[in-house]
Amino acid sequence: MKITVLGAGAWGTALAISLASKNQVVLWGRNQAAMTNAQSVRENQHYLPGFSLPDNLLATADFDLAMRHALDDGLLIIASSVSGLRPLLQQSKVYPLRQVVWLCKGFEESTRLLPHQVVKQELGEQVLAGALSGPSFAQEVAQGLPCALTIASQSPALCQLVVDAAHSASLRIYSSDDVIGVEVGGAVKNILAIATGVADGLGLGLNARAALMTRGLAEISRLCTALGGKLETLMGLTGVGDLILTCTGNLSRNRKVGLALAEGKSLDTIIQELGHVAEGVRCAQAVRALAQELKVEMPITDAVAGVLFDNVATSEMIERLLSRNAKIESI
Repeated sequence: MKITVLGAGAWGTALAISLASKNQVVLWGRNQAAMTNAQSVRENQHYLPGFSLPDNLLATADFDLAMRHALDDGLLIIASSVSGLRPLLQQSKVYPLRQVVWLCKGFEESTRLLPHQVVKQELGEQVLAGALSGPSFAQEVAQGLPCALTIASQSPALCQLVVDAAHSASLRIYSSDDVIGVEVGGAVKNILAIATGVADGLGLGLNARAALMTRGLAEISRLCTALGGKLETLMGLTGVGDLILTCTGNLSRNRKVGLALAEGKSLDTIIQELGHVAEGVRCAQAVRALAQELKVEMPITDAVAGVLFDNVATSEMIERLLSRNAKIESI
């Protein structure tokens, strides 16, 4: 199958490497010099150094070439951040697209829309569309270590196409029709990873981490059902699975943000040192506002947003959470 991946960051590059094991893949990035170098040295030295690009993977900054590769029966995969999704869709929709999948996790900051809602606004309902999500660190996927993802779409045909294209010995692909549940789980877990990073950075222990993750899952569940998603989806890869990985894995960018906040670093310094997008930062503000609008109780999310945007100290964040009144445990 012909596949184009728009976005040559770490995750886009890693997935392109995996897909190239049995597909013809074009990896597009907007930086001409970086893509020319990647094509020449067969490595994305800026975002995913140390991993060779397969011979049947073309790295390019030529947008028209990349888009034409994915037309007809091909597959377009958008590997941008949530903030970059709409601009890429607007740039892409002049082409007769048939199948589109996105990898980003979060809510659009200005509109508080989930990715599938942004896609619907820009492309309408004629294009088969779906979210590919799940617990996945780019470095491990590029290395060929085992990983499982979920393709969520209202189109069984698209789900099967993605399974056929991506399923391999090291990458298992499951399917779901609950796009909302998959996207909410993937978005909010990034905020919770910041919270657990703060707790770990302050030395609060493994008990505290477990409590934050568990009550964080309750927050995800409340928001998910309020938006029309299925609770059982959160018991799978894109809920519990992604939450465990992002909150505990040392490769997690959002966890790193929390650890750095606990050290007293400013958000600007943290983002500069990270060098990559940490979606939980952008997502926290949008989710807090959405939760207030829907009257959904999300105290951990509110506390994280307070640290990120309201100059609340990390110690005060923890104190606020611990001083909440005792209640019956429920979602």
